[in-house]
Amino acid sequence: MLEDKINRIYSEFEKDIDGVNDLKKLEEIRIKYLSRSGLVNGLFSELKSVPKENIPFVGKQLNSLRQNVTDRFNSIKSEIESQKTSTDKDFDLTLPGSEIRLGSKHVLTQTLDQIKSIFKGLGFSVFEGPELESDYNNFEALNFPADHPARDMQDTFFINPKFLLRTHTSPVQIRVMQAYQPPVRAIMPGRVYRNEAVSSRSYCMFHQVEGLFVDTDVTFAELKGTLVAFAHQFYGEELKYRFRPSFFPFTEPSAEMDITCFLCKGKGCKLCKQSGWLEILGCGMVDPNVFQHVGYDSEKYTGYAFGMGIERIGLLKYGIDDIRIYFENDLRFLKQF
Repeated sequence: MLEDKINRIYSEFEKDIDGVNDLKKLEEIRIKYLSRSGLVNGLFSELKSVPKENIPFVGKQLNSLRQNVTDRFNSIKSEIESQKTSTDKDFDLTLPGSEIRLGSKHVLTQTLDQIKSIFKGLGFSVFEGPELESDYNNFEALNFPADHPARDMQDTFFINPKFLLRTHTSPVQIRVMQAYQPPVRAIMPGRVYRNEAVSSRSYCMFHQVEGLFVDTDVTFAELKGTLVAFAHQFYGEELKYRFRPSFFPFTEPSAEMDITCFLCKGKGCKLCKQSGWLEILGCGMVDPNVFQHVGYDSEKYTGYAFGMGIERIGLLKYGIDDIRIYFENDLRFLKQF
């Protein structure tokens, strides 16, 4: 009789599920009894053989069987999942710990931070300005008239006839002098742009730090002392250096500062073009014409200015032989710093 099958299947179910504590085994039991082709659903197909007067009673027993099996299954499953969450180990405590990789500042940022720290210690403030500049601030106010041949020294990205991507951070000097009266002692770091062919020694975008000191009775000797103090702090006290005459439209007299080649130690090599020296910055006394553009009295005030490329400073300090590697985001390179 169908009633006997109902009781027998429930008894078998209780035996199968008793003591089960594994979800895989529990799933096998569910398939056996509760799936579409399982034993419980199979009993419903036998209702047609039951006398009509008994169908309501037997049907109620079948529904009760399915509900009891389902409730029992869900209860066991909840217990197993609860135990798994609280007792199972998701990791092996005997294994070595995973390395926590921390990011670091880019080598250019590290170099710039060190430069700023040194000059702050020498009494310089830090000012920044816009990368999109006017022709006036970038050239004319710095003693670059429209027909000045020195403009040919810098290949410029012009936005229109009056505005351009700055070719140096010197325009910030103009902005600072227009905003403040002497004494002024400041450095101006930032990105600059020049329309140059990309190579191991040049790039279309790079970083500069320029410096300015304006006061009464400022001398070239003070300029030299400041830059030597910087170079010794940055490269080491054993550093050898020299100053040689040069030309910049906004300084007069002008000079460039060289240090001993880090690769050949002054003996001469391909990097230093057999000279034994590497140029690190340009400098000079501020031209009186620049003071006229910012409203400074050139009879009363004198000043000096200097500028250096951060990429070049880093090349010399760390022995990097290709400027392009700064911008390639190669982790093998960046992790060294």
